[in-house]
Amino acid sequence: MSKDMLQPGFADPVSGAQSCFRAVLDAMARPGRIREVGTDLTPPAPLAAATAAVLLTLLDYDTPVWLDQAAAASRAWIGFHCGAPIVPSAAACSFALALSLPELSTLPAGSHEAPENAATLILQVKAFGRGRTYRLAGPGLRAPALLSVDGLPAGFASAWQENHALFPRGVDIVLCAGTSLAALPRSVALQEI
Repeated sequence: MSKDMLQPGFADPVSGAQSCFRAVLDAMARPGRIREVGTDLTPPAPLAAATAAVLLTLLDYDTPVWLDQAAAASRAWIGFHCGAPIVPSAAACSFALALSLPELSTLPAGSHEAPENAATLILQVKAFGRGRTYRLAGPGLRAPALLSVDGLPAGFASAWQENHALFPRGVDIVLCAGTSLAALPRSVALQEI
């Protein structure tokens, strides 16, 4: 058993998961709003504390997860703490963990009859408050919101527009950096400014 796998999860699993779940729900309901989570976590590299908190909160034995190549080093930690089955194909996942943006079209987008079968991408980025700035509009926003993210590629706005056009189908994204998270539900429109 490796030392990294034994890095602890939440000190209080119930309270930690409940707090993080509320933060994720709030971030989904208010796109672009940054929330703090995982401040008591010290996950193994390459995971940030917020990423680990979201994994501990949303994954379990019944939620297949796909890991991109860079996130594969966290496989043992995820298996030990979450029990989630790791699938080799992005097309077979309920959740995806990535350290760089994968092709959104490779992730399950759900169907018109069952849009809830779409995947949620947990994407670890470098930081919020710097980098590319996006204007968000849509449900949950009375007025457009701005979100600056360091770690999204140049073509992200185009990729997101294609994903958004699938609504009510499409992928949702939880962005994580350090101990912060923000969400981009598939219902939100996004434009780089």
